[in-house]
Amino acid sequence: MITKKLSNLTAIIDKQRDFFQTGQTKNVDFRLTQLKTLKQAILENKPAIVQALQADLSKPEFETYISEISVTKEIDAAIKNLKNWSKPQKAAVSWDFFSYSARVHPEPLGVVLIIGPWNYPFQLIISPLIGAIAAGNCTIIKPSEIAPHTSSLLAEIIGKYFDPAYIAVVEGGAEISQQLLAEKFDHIFFTGGTAVGKIVMAAAAKHLTPVTLELGGKSPCIVDTEINLEYTARRITWGKFLNAGQTCIAPDYLLVNQKIKPDLIKSIKKCLTEFYGNNPANSPDYSRIISQNHFERLNKLLKDGEIITGGETDQSTRYIAPTVIDHVSLTDPIMQEEIFGPILPVIEYTDITEAIALINSRPKPLALYLFTQNKNLQKQVLQETSSGGVCINDTIMQVGVSSLPFGGVGESGIGSYHGKASFDTFSHRKSVLKNSFWLDLKWRYAPYKDKLSTIKRMMGI
Repeated sequence: MITKKLSNLTAIIDKQRDFFQTGQTKNVDFRLTQLKTLKQAILENKPAIVQALQADLSKPEFETYISEISVTKEIDAAIKNLKNWSKPQKAAVSWDFFSYSARVHPEPLGVVLIIGPWNYPFQLIISPLIGAIAAGNCTIIKPSEIAPHTSSLLAEIIGKYFDPAYIAVVEGGAEISQQLLAEKFDHIFFTGGTAVGKIVMAAAAKHLTPVTLELGGKSPCIVDTEINLEYTARRITWGKFLNAGQTCIAPDYLLVNQKIKPDLIKSIKKCLTEFYGNNPANSPDYSRIISQNHFERLNKLLKDGEIITGGETDQSTRYIAPTVIDHVSLTDPIMQEEIFGPILPVIEYTDITEAIALINSRPKPLALYLFTQNKNLQKQVLQETSSGGVCINDTIMQVGVSSLPFGGVGESGIGSYHGKASFDTFSHRKSVLKNSFWLDLKWRYAPYKDKLSTIKRMMGI
């Protein structure tokens, strides 16, 4: 569904509000049916999804399956657990409420807005949509116009399998986003950059709309000496250059113990050759930069430091080779902004306290990676740093564990999702207290004469 007029947007939202008011989405069986339909929609359109992502990002088919189409596993988990998630949960009451019972009832919020990014333009729309459906909401989806083929495909698929009064896709650029944000929603879920995240939050504040902001930042990767060098290099190389580095939780820069630095760099260079050959431009397994604007931004960052490997570019195909850069300054542009591309700066440290101090001097990142077998060092880094999440001795893989809430902290985001966390994000936890009629003690009623000393004893004050 392509919509370009504010009146049309308002009409779609009004239809969804009317549909929500019927109460149909609150029925758990209805939600389960919609989740199964969503999975069916993905499985029946796999070739088209692969083709759209190839057109937008030159994404290899293998990466499309493991990082986009694999979202069906999250649907399976929601289907399996939804009845338990949606049950009222008993809450404890203290002895002085002995005649009461307390429960927390999850209930849907209403009509929600999901604004997606361009780097994983399919998965990062579908994943929050799973939570919105599971929780019983109606949903407006705004895909990224920077990935136009995927955006168009999402509109086609959703329009085919779902009633727009329930789930609708609105395509367009910044103007459409502004019009959507001027409307009142019951929740806004945004994935993207910090600058736009601030705009979303400011717009939401006008309606007191709650937000989930999945942002990013410069996610550090600490490498200690107590490692398996081969595995470490392989996992870092894969995590950094997956999707040509256009991943919000990609290792942004390395903080490497100086004793291991030469060996690690050598091993990463070896991995790059193993992964993409002597000329990654010819590799069918290496993506391209999403747009000319992003290509030009990344091209400027190549001027910082000393290129150890890579550095080749081709503007006509938006190709930037997997690049490792040494001798960067903390004041260089490459260390002042999230890279979001296939460029990996290397910074050495002599003592872990230096690395921790550097991380803590910067905004809190979405992810932090630590490679070490030293359990005391693992404990120290966990205790002395703050980040949205941590992955030890690997990269990226934490996003695939649906039992782990995924989200940022501070400037890297607000709120979390995946698995049960997605259901909770799109639900209101309604507290319900119930009393009985079998007893009614009069201690709380007026007149209060001669009752104060008793209530003081009861309260322990």
